[in-house]
Amino acid sequence: MAFSDFFDAKLFLSATITLVVIMDPPGTVPVFLSLVGRKPMAVRARAARQAVLVSLLVITLFAVAGQAILSYLGIGIPALQGAGGLLLLLIALQLLTGKDGGESEVAEDVNVALVPLGTPLLAGPGAIAATIVFVRQADGHAGAYVALGLAIVAVHFVLYACMRFSGLVIRLIKESGITLLAKIAGLLLAAIAVELVANSVKGFIAGAG
Repeated sequence: MAFSDFFDAKLFLSATITLVVIMDPPGTVPVFLSLVGRKPMAVRARAARQAVLVSLLVITLFAVAGQAILSYLGIGIPALQGAGGLLLLLIALQLLTGKDGGESEVAEDVNVALVPLGTPLLAGPGAIAATIVFVRQADGHAGAYVALGLAIVAVHFVLYACMRFSGLVIRLIKESGITLLAKIAGLLLAAIAVELVANSVKGFIAGAG
């Protein structure tokens, strides 16, 4: 038996690079800090862990049954992009206006770890769509499935490391820096949201054409 029967190295590299580019681990740091940068270290560590676990769960779910779920519900990738874009736009507006929504700190910590960090920022439409495409490429080969699974885990480990050790950045930028970072992150999130909505519209037009 060839080594590729147990592990598809080419698919592993392709999936890892693609997911790193889409999920952008360094790019999550400004958003993460803008949401929980003022919290104690233990809270930041918990938020990082929860966000990564939520993202891993969502990506794994769509890797296993993504195509079946979308087909059953009659949902296409453009619809996911549109929904994710609108959700990110709401979060971006909160960051830009500085409104917290009046929630308790405990609820806020849980909420930001789940939404928008876990999904749709990490496990967003792009990552979900890419995962479904790689599952199709695996085409029933055990080695390809193993490679894809390890790639997903590896990318989430990198994501966790970037958020977990973001405290080093806090020591440099201080409180005023976090406030500035929140505005920049809000602007970036708004741009990502607009891009997702635009891609969603393009997808619907292409599908109707």
